Amino acid sequence: MAVFGYGRVSTVEQTADNQRLEIERAGYAVEYWFADVVSGKAHASQRAQFSAMQAKLRKKDTVVVSKLDRLGRDAPDVLTTIKTLAGLGVEVVVLQLGKLDLASPAGKLMLAMLAAVAEMERDLIVERTQAGLARAKAEGKSLGRPSKLTQEQRRAIVESHARKQSISSLAKQFGVSRSTVLTVVTPRLATSLASV
Repeated sequence: MAVFGYGRVSTVEQTADNQRLEIERAGYAVEYWFADVVSGKAHASQRAQFSAMQAKLRKKDTVVVSKLDRLGRDAPDVLTTIKTLAGLGVEVVVLQLGKLDLASPAGKLMLAMLAAVAEMERDLIVERTQAGLARAKAEGKSLGRPSKLTQEQRRAIVESHARKQSISSLAKQFGVSRSTVLTVVTPRLATSLASV
């Protein structure tokens, strides 16, 4: 009858410490803590730490998460994860939902609705991001990483290379990599790299 805590963050710059703290503040003495650094797009079964936790779970153990989206990428994934854990005889607690028996018919209904809403919110975020990028592109804004070289520097590199200055010496002179210099002096290479 152990208490397992599970957290998930999307990037290595983030930490799941706040999720653990939230679980402990809710009164759960976490005996085993597992946290993945993985995109929310990854299914629960594809997460290393979630799989490691699942392998340790025994009947009557409790898994506590702060929010529903920690359990899966979309509504079907969350429902499958809950069903799998319930099949092991494990109680699942989602702090966001309060004290709700997720294995009961009412719990399953609430879970399905909330998971569907969470999935819709994720889809809307993607849709808004794509619309914003399209608008920025239409307004002529340059997307992506800024160029390391100015137009004048690019011209100077091309002229120096035409006078037989080596790629390595140009890279040192302008403080960029050899591949950056190659991209400037070989337009076909830049075009083929962009299409990859």
